[in-house]
Amino acid sequence: MSDRYFEMNKLSVGYNGKALIRDICISIKKGEIVTLIGPNGAGKSTILKSITKQLELIGGSVVFDCDDLKSMSYKKLAGKMAVVLTERLRPELMTCHDIVATGRYPYTGKLGILSREDERKVDEALEIVHAQEIGNRDFTAISDGQRQRILLARAICQEPDIMILDEPTSFLDVRHKLELLSILRNMAKEKGITVIMSLHEIDLAEKISDRIVCVKGDEIYDYGAPDKIFSETLIRDLYDIDNGFFDPVFGSIELPRPCGKPDVFVISSSGRGIPTYRRLQKENRPFVAGILYTNDIDYQLARLLASEVITERPFQEISDAAFDLALQQMQGCSCVIDAGVEIGSCNARVATLLEEARRSGKLLASLQRED
Repeated sequence: MSDRYFEMNKLSVGYNGKALIRDICISIKKGEIVTLIGPNGAGKSTILKSITKQLELIGGSVVFDCDDLKSMSYKKLAGKMAVVLTERLRPELMTCHDIVATGRYPYTGKLGILSREDERKVDEALEIVHAQEIGNRDFTAISDGQRQRILLARAICQEPDIMILDEPTSFLDVRHKLELLSILRNMAKEKGITVIMSLHEIDLAEKISDRIVCVKGDEIYDYGAPDKIFSETLIRDLYDIDNGFFDPVFGSIELPRPCGKPDVFVISSSGRGIPTYRRLQKENRPFVAGILYTNDIDYQLARLLASEVITERPFQEISDAAFDLALQQMQGCSCVIDAGVEIGSCNARVATLLEEARRSGKLLASLQRED
């Protein structure tokens, strides 16, 4: 499979002859899903509008299946590329079925009359996005989320080789976000359709994309596979996050840890502490977590939310240093929460911590007992 099915070579994009982003060099394989991420106003939509010939290229070239984009006619491009942008479509007196049917126009004659086969493809596209029931409704009378599904159906109906989408999950609820992205994934992997889109939901971008393009400043900030891009440091720097964290393990954005002297000590393991961590954060209560092995899933979140995390190396018996620090921190807290911990030979000293908390009257089986 060629690495140059769709290629941007030293591409510069912008408005009125002025380049906003320069020297974009990206090669995309057929059937790949490539997602643009970055802060608002970074130029994601400008790139998408440029590679769909809605904006004139400032410099460089775009090559699509060995054809130079500049030399392609709009009719030829329409037979290969489908576009779903964020601009609100306001057609007069058109049903949803009519909107989807416009995706067949590149294949009809000058009169735009649809054949029986064209009508079948319109119905299939409506079925794929689960919108058959609104096919006869006025397009202007449906919700924003329903419009997004109809525009996707129009793009599907066009039978493109490549699909360009600008924030396709905007206005969709969680169910329909997942449904839309599942449709795109199936189109890419089963039919070999190349998908280039922008997304604000970086957790979804990480899960669906083969490649990620980070857009910031006057050049591409970074480009690569999701496991390269979605690191805590890169996402923080890309979005200038100074009031929270990106957690690459959970693929989530976390609010800042509570400030102040911790008054709660949480003992847990194997993911059992996570609900307690999140509740304490919501209540803005600083806490200490421990003793956690650094390969425990609880540790991955505690390191972001806890005031302090007392750790031990994986598969090692708890050291005197870690135990003494935990005991000291526990004595300075007003309560100790047993969120659930598996005791084994390596972490047997955690049982001693729990017994000490019980003896001192500080031990709670869960946070709810404080209510």
